[in-house]
Amino acid sequence: MEIRDPIHGSIPLSKAEVALCDSAAYQRLRAIKQLGFSEFSFPGATHNRFLHSIGVSYLAGRAFDTIFKNFEFSSDKKRADLRQTLRMAALLHDIGHGPLSHATEEVMPPVGELGIKAYDQKKEKVDPKRQADHEDYTIKFVTDSSLTKVLESAGVSSFHIASLIDKELVVEDDFFKDKGLNFRTILSQIVSSEMDVDRMDYLGRDAYYCGTNYGKVELEWLINHLTYHIDGDDVFLALSRRALYTFDDFLLSRHHMHLMVYFHHKAIIYEEMLHRYLKSNECTFTLPADIEEYVHCTDMALFQHLHQTQNHWARRISDRKPFKVLFELHTTEPNPRVSKMKLALEDQDINCILANSTARLSKYHSSSTIDQAIPIYVVDPYDKKAKPFRIEEETEIFQKYEEIRRIERLYVSPENLNDAKGIIENL
Repeated sequence: MEIRDPIHGSIPLSKAEVALCDSAAYQRLRAIKQLGFSEFSFPGATHNRFLHSIGVSYLAGRAFDTIFKNFEFSSDKKRADLRQTLRMAALLHDIGHGPLSHATEEVMPPVGELGIKAYDQKKEKVDPKRQADHEDYTIKFVTDSSLTKVLESAGVSSFHIASLIDKELVVEDDFFKDKGLNFRTILSQIVSSEMDVDRMDYLGRDAYYCGTNYGKVELEWLINHLTYHIDGDDVFLALSRRALYTFDDFLLSRHHMHLMVYFHHKAIIYEEMLHRYLKSNECTFTLPADIEEYVHCTDMALFQHLHQTQNHWARRISDRKPFKVLFELHTTEPNPRVSKMKLALEDQDINCILANSTARLSKYHSSSTIDQAIPIYVVDPYDKKAKPFRIEEETEIFQKYEEIRRIERLYVSPENLNDAKGIIENL
């Protein structure tokens, strides 16, 4: 079977992948928009996680073929098994997203209520009281749901797929090992890392549907220069030095997409209003722990709920009457000016919303020990004596863009906009 994709063209799917795409759990992704409220800013951005995930799977297969084109596995079956597991992990990496993607995670139940048996094989014990997120639902879908039966009927291990999505799951068998090498590390990096196929797909796809140029990168050059680096028994993702500047552009494109598209003022205020409804005592919208019931939780289900409630914030979302931007400040450090404006407005009984959107260039700037412990390397295809370097050591872009970029915005209702302008002008 082939799928026609406006980004990648014709995408072939195996019988097992078609069976996954036909499942109720995967079909649900047709009703989960990739960019949530962004369609109110960019009317073309109505694309969904269904086709995005197929695109990620396609790029995962291409990355595998490029990286291992000259590597001789112990058998053709071993190569095929690893490649198929990778493609399915990429296909299912977003299966657990809730309505409007990240916007509704705050009404997810405690992770303990999901009963994720695979978490018994985590490196560290999971706190059952921790609030679940979309990644928890993803692992539940893959390892313990009706979707799991589809995987089993295809002869694919659901746990092996889950272990490429969740790096903390402990794999005790030798599935990812061949010729004395462990391929789990590089396959998980292809799914999720600083240079993963998820970003490669959504940057170009989001730019296409939003009608912008920020996310466009030299994707062909980047993929064609992917390779591997062996350190001990582990195989790591690597990039040819020839494509290092393309990687820099890749990082910057994502950074600029956050600042100019994902953080658009209209999308942000709709999310802020939704948060206020979901946190209110009047909110009756929740996401179920039952994974089969979760299949019915879509964007449309959320919008129908908002339309039927009389809560102030829900009505503004449903009636498309958002708060308006009163003041906006781009900075790298917190600035007290906006907070002072907010206090001045509240002293005059004007309700306002202060939204602070932040972005950093790289995961390497985060405190995540997992991301820092699994490096991507840069190798020189011409100088065989050149020592491979960790990619964050080989490019200066991480240092140049180390700071946090902030967009602080103050919003007020359209009814109070003129009065609010007068108040802050007199400060």
